Amino acid sequence: MTNLKLREASIDDLSALQLIGIQTFKEAFASDNSVENMNAYISKAFSIETLRTQLSSPNTQFYLALLNDKVVGYLKINFEKSQLENKNNKGLEIERIYVYKEFYGKKIGQFMLDKAIAISKITPVNYIWLGVWEHNPRAIRFYEKNGFVAFDKHAFILGDENQTDILMKLQIT
Repeated sequence: MTNLKLREASIDDLSALQLIGIQTFKEAFASDNSVENMNAYISKAFSIETLRTQLSSPNTQFYLALLNDKVVGYLKINFEKSQLENKNNKGLEIERIYVYKEFYGKKIGQFMLDKAIAISKITPVNYIWLGVWEHNPRAIRFYEKNGFVAFDKHAFILGDENQTDILMKLQIT
């Protein structure tokens, strides 16, 4: 896609980030979860205060995927203490890669994953890791196709439901 680009998000992108975060999360998971649990998670994870704090962290980076200058997806990566599972500082966590459903299949997710891999190669990390919901076979296949392997599991709390994420890792060095 020749008009696809990625740019790092800034505090000026707060509203756009909140909008795409909420919408893409709903598109991905609303059909498999209760409205109450979705709303509980969204109200915390995508609040302006939460996003502002994350955007201000030196260990968290957001990137917006733009197709013809329209936001169509986003990437969130974490380093060091910002990682959800801070087992050591030698990993780069991909916390989120989301794309609007209407743009599925257009290689936008791959474009963002490639960016995360490129960042990992110029950062002092040994591996990239992420958590993917165990009931999301499409995402699991995507990461496996890109060389990620399952290595553990952890709990993901969605409202009052305890769900399981498969932790996957890609060795860099």
